[in-house]
Amino acid sequence: MKQLGDILLEGGLVSHAQLAGAMEEQQRVGRSLGRVLVDQGVLTESQLVAALAQQIGMRFVDLTDFPVDGSAVGKISDVVCRRHTALPIGYEDGKLLVAMADPANVFALDDIRSLTGLEVKAVVATRPDVVAAINKYHRGDAELDDLTNVLDVQDEDDDLSKVKEIVEDAPIVKFVNLLITQAITDRASDIHIEPTERDLRVRFRIDGVLHEVMRSPKTITSGVTSRLKIMADINIAERRIPQDGRLSVNANGKKIDLRVATLPTVWGEKIVMRVLDNTTAMLNLSDLGFSEPNYDVFSKSFVKPYGMILVTGPTGSGKSTTLYATLNIVSKPEVNVITVEDPVEYRLPGINQVQTNVKAGLTFSAALRSILRSDPDIVLLGEIRDGETAHIAVEAALTGHLVLSTLHTNDAPSAVVRLTEMGIEPFLVGSALDCVLAQRLARRLCPKCKEAYQPTPEMLIANRFPWQDGMELPTIYRPIGCSACSKTGYKGRLALHEVMAVSEEIERATVERASSMVITKLAIEQGMITLRHDGLLKVLSGVTSIEEIFRVVA
Repeated sequence: MKQLGDILLEGGLVSHAQLAGAMEEQQRVGRSLGRVLVDQGVLTESQLVAALAQQIGMRFVDLTDFPVDGSAVGKISDVVCRRHTALPIGYEDGKLLVAMADPANVFALDDIRSLTGLEVKAVVATRPDVVAAINKYHRGDAELDDLTNVLDVQDEDDDLSKVKEIVEDAPIVKFVNLLITQAITDRASDIHIEPTERDLRVRFRIDGVLHEVMRSPKTITSGVTSRLKIMADINIAERRIPQDGRLSVNANGKKIDLRVATLPTVWGEKIVMRVLDNTTAMLNLSDLGFSEPNYDVFSKSFVKPYGMILVTGPTGSGKSTTLYATLNIVSKPEVNVITVEDPVEYRLPGINQVQTNVKAGLTFSAALRSILRSDPDIVLLGEIRDGETAHIAVEAALTGHLVLSTLHTNDAPSAVVRLTEMGIEPFLVGSALDCVLAQRLARRLCPKCKEAYQPTPEMLIANRFPWQDGMELPTIYRPIGCSACSKTGYKGRLALHEVMAVSEEIERATVERASSMVITKLAIEQGMITLRHDGLLKVLSGVTSIEEIFRVVA
């Protein structure tokens, strides 16, 4: 049997120097050579498993790019797949092809052979890939369809005792649980449950775009709505006004919070659940896709002990995620950080988070006025919605506090004008405001199936690309679609940024009540990269497509 090091050298995966260094580290720490190379970043997990498979004379399969046969997947149940970390993926030479994380597990092979009555041929895949494939192909869609057929509940039943019986009925409970689990598996950010005239429509927002996943009989609407309202601690008797709540679930070993909002419509109550994955709140700023010039400008603003930093953009553009990532950097044991949010989406350790309560009189302005008496160093405001809140926030920034907040504007320079329109004196805005970050979220091209091509000069000119006659045509990428990205051509999202530092010239223009166009021109002259320009730079780097940029940026 060949040594692992020889296989890696022959495959060009490591150099002699890297292998020698890893072998020295192996002797020092007492770990396997392959694991040391992965820890050092020389090899990926897939490359290591492929090399190990070659060493024992087995075939390696990359499940993210393999055409999995659905009929083979159905040969063994979800429970058996998870027990053995194995998944049937097709047929070869009359045998069932099974991807396994541990191909030496003869008990698993015997179990699958006896359950299917077929000869089994094992291939090797990485453990994360097998688990992800099991989650993808054993999603529970069929089970959801079966459940909708057995559920028969009257929609307009106002008898609360009957409603209680309905929501405690096992099929309804199972239906709701499966729905939430499926959404989390599909990386959905929002779940829309919408009653229509004839049925109940369920849609997931994945990578910023809504996808219809199922339609169920209208008869289950009341049961599903009531079950979710009970889980979120919402009054099930009240159907005439919008209500908000929150619930927590455990999915794939992780605790996931969901923010629930109900909205009365003509056909019943629509429910929207925002999926809040707490790992999102612990992201680093470097994970958010900042270009180097933008990161340099933004990072200079939050290391200052006072001033105001605003993040602007429409709903769902990742403003809260950026602010939390900034807080993760500035929050230290020696500083007092207090936030005021509506609602508190992510619970962060070591930070004092305040939830607004309008009914009790705890509005943004009232809460901000109170927390300034609690000796804060850093204040995070969920949103500046009115002139009173803006006025107190500006005063806080001028009196030695670092204030982070969000504002709804289309670009960074418009934030200056928006604050003056709220009634803040221009000289106060100019003095308090230190940096404005505008952002949007664009879909990231699937790395497995994106296709390179050269655009025509006409296309570049029409899209205002930074290109001129005589320049070489750039190579950019477009989406194709594969099994790894559910045929969409995109997988995941990235942020586009526009960072404007408030310089002396911009401060002077603010005091003179200059228009946003004048401030934009000044900022660009001083090096600001616009949202469109940042997007086009990301197109040139091959991470997104030109069509996607113009979907999210005007």
